[in-house]
Amino acid sequence: MARRSKKGRPVNGVVLVNKHQGESSNRVLQQVKRLFNAQKAGHTGALDPLATGMLPICLGEATKFSQFLLDADKVYRVRAQLGVRTDTSDADGDVVATRPVDVSPSQLAAALEPLRGAIMQVPSMFSALKHEGKPLYEYARKGIEIERPARPVHIYRLDLLQFEGDMVELEVHCSKGTYIRSLVDDLGQALGCGAHVTMLHRLAVADYPAERMLSVEQLASFAPDREQPDADYSAIDQHLLALDSPVARLPMIHAGLVQSDGFLHGQPVDAHRYAAGTQVRVESEHGVFLGVAEYREDGRAWPKRVVVFEQPDKA
Repeated sequence: MARRSKKGRPVNGVVLVNKHQGESSNRVLQQVKRLFNAQKAGHTGALDPLATGMLPICLGEATKFSQFLLDADKVYRVRAQLGVRTDTSDADGDVVATRPVDVSPSQLAAALEPLRGAIMQVPSMFSALKHEGKPLYEYARKGIEIERPARPVHIYRLDLLQFEGDMVELEVHCSKGTYIRSLVDDLGQALGCGAHVTMLHRLAVADYPAERMLSVEQLASFAPDREQPDADYSAIDQHLLALDSPVARLPMIHAGLVQSDGFLHGQPVDAHRYAAGTQVRVESEHGVFLGVAEYREDGRAWPKRVVVFEQPDKA
């Protein structure tokens, strides 16, 4: 039986989208997939509709390495309103409490200090964390409260940018799994007046350059008419970052010709260099990215995620 042909192009790489407020991350994903006419696409951690900023979209084989961006550090700029607490901890939620604001700069500084470093954080009920297979926000919309254990996160940097009246603006460099809405809610509770997010902008994911971000509308200006039989995607493809960019922080090892072929078929690379558990990116001797490997106790790097190279169609 003939193999069913895949729809779209086997395009591989990462595109940095500057998401607008009000857009869902999934809608952005589908728009980008269509503009590139890509066979496969996935995002690297959803941004709330309220949020704006960097949303890396992985195309093709890059989707295999999206977890590394989910696990990467993030940087956000957030504006919070003191005195008003909402059920979602942001401006899209319903107000559940209002209190007068009588906070001095020194009180704000004191309340921010315990939120720095290694902290325990209780995720919001309006998050995508799963409980019995369903995201928490589905329970929250039905008025069902689920007990959530506190989770360790790390706030590497929490800078106060502005404090005027009941408005506070912060810049946060944080580890994976950090909920900025929960951080702001905790700040409001510590101040005794409540708080919620009114603006959230993601400045950075891992080491990706902010200047490479493009809106969906900007990307669309480079996309060809996909209905044309000889549509030229070279202009839009220039905005793709490398397939291996999600794993750029991993140490690299090279595999010779024979070992490269073996690696792509599940065999380890004999390169006794790192401790067991260390993950590395593997390149061929010609600099072609082959995938990610993990060292085991035998001192060899075993395939963990392998790039599948498109085979030419047979006549």
